[in-house]
This record gives sequence, C-alpha cells and structure tokens, in this order.
Amino acid sequence: MNDEIELSLPIANVGQMMKKILPPSAKISREGKERMQQCASEFICFVTGEAAHRCRKENRKTVTGDDICWALSSLGFDNYSETMLRYLENFREFERERANQNNK
Repeated sequence: MNDEIELSLPIANVGQMMKKILPPSAKISREGKERMQQCASEFICFVTGEAAHRCRKENRKTVTGDDICWALSSLGFDNYSETMLRYLENFREFERERANQNNK
C-alpha cells in the first residue's frame, strides 16, 4: 500500500488550462496532460517548500501569500512574484470592501 499523499493537481483542471492557451483545433494527449500535471505540481511544491523554509526560520507555522511571493522572487521568478503581489493586493482590497459592505 502506498502511504504517499497525492500532491498532484486534478488532471481535468490541467487539461482545461492547457486548452485555454492552445488553438481550438489542438488536441492534447493524456500523456501530455499527465506530464504538465507533474511539472505544475512539482513547481508548486518547489515554491511552497521555499516559503515554508522561510517560515520555519522565522518560527512561524503559517505560510502566507506574501511568503509565496517572496519565495517566487528568491527563486528567480520575479515576473511571477510581481504578478502575484498585484493579485494579492487586489484580493485583499476586494476582501476589505466585502467586509465593509457586510458591516453596513
């Protein structure tokens, strides 16, 4: 029996993301989706591991969005980090507005 936790993204979601980028007439093999699934999952684990390492060094137990952005930048993915920071700021602003509306 395999005790490993499944850490892969759902293959259907990976296929949908791939289809959005490719021309409508493009076909994607099951093997192609599986390879992309493996790569994306490995990338997420790599970045999350770097963020978790930072949290451990700072004696924190919770990885935040800011930690993920920091990890992306420290690993050389500055373009992703900048995009994620903008998204995180927009998300936080949306949450503040929603909380204000709920309080009224």
